Amino acid sequence: MIIVKTPMRVSFCGGGSDLPVFYEKHGGSVLSAGLSRYMYLSIHPYFHPDKLVCKYSRNEIVSEPSKLEHPIFRVLLEQFGINGVEITSTADVPAGTGLGSSSSFTVCLLHTLYAYIGKYVSPGKLAAEACHTEINILGEPIGKQDQYAAAYGGLHVYRFKKNGHVDVEPVIMSNEAMNRLENNLLMFYTGDLRSASAILSEQGKNVVADSDKEQAQLKICQYTHELHKELINDNIDAMGPLLNANWEQKRKLAGGISTSLIDEAYEKAMAAGATGGKLLGAGGGGFLLFYVPEHRHNAVKNALAYLRYMKFEFSYSGSTVIYVGDKPKGY
Repeated sequence: MIIVKTPMRVSFCGGGSDLPVFYEKHGGSVLSAGLSRYMYLSIHPYFHPDKLVCKYSRNEIVSEPSKLEHPIFRVLLEQFGINGVEITSTADVPAGTGLGSSSSFTVCLLHTLYAYIGKYVSPGKLAAEACHTEINILGEPIGKQDQYAAAYGGLHVYRFKKNGHVDVEPVIMSNEAMNRLENNLLMFYTGDLRSASAILSEQGKNVVADSDKEQAQLKICQYTHELHKELINDNIDAMGPLLNANWEQKRKLAGGISTSLIDEAYEKAMAAGATGGKLLGAGGGGFLLFYVPEHRHNAVKNALAYLRYMKFEFSYSGSTVIYVGDKPKGY
């Protein structure tokens, strides 16, 4: 048996600039981090060598990969030509919560399959192949940031070049500043699950057709550069105002990004002492993230006591093989 774990992600600034319709014209940049909430995949030879078992929110038992209904399982297992295995997926947080779980799954499955055939694969290759699978093969109207954050983990700036190349730069901070940043980021679950595809599809069209929305996306890119500069100088308190500025621009990009529930929660958190925040993911639901000075933590938690609080913790490693067992005899 082989087990792989892959982090989900939190995007701070720059979301949307990783969509091809934008970065192919302007270039893009996103500042994001791996989150210590994980996707896990295990693979094991199946008792029946002519069958394939994939377990996720449902179970599929088929005779060959092409018969799988799950699109990512189907595409990648066909690509690798693997049969006669049992693959089980579990996750710390469900899909549709704005933490990039779909791309974490794709990166995790790629890593699992490479490990199964005994090949090392770099984070850059994992991310690039996950992007190709989701965007080019499956036609998802998504960007590239989630796949890279899942593959690399840690806190990075990802720069999306016009030619499609992605530069990856770690954000270097003192340990003390990194610990304070981690402590002052508070996450709350709004309780809504949703697909990002429809919002991202509209957003991509809008930044091409509407000059005001294009300018909003350009401002979001600028906030990424500003936040990076502040963080490498250990000015973590800049996170709040720049998250807030990013959120105000993001709300302009497409319908459905925010809701009355999200707006109400955001206003309550700000009134209680948060200095900025944003909804994670494309919009419409999932987790709200706030930067809150330590002396206001309890006030913000009390103001949002009707939402589920989840402790924020960085994942300092990306996709990782965490267990390799002996292959059973006779397989």
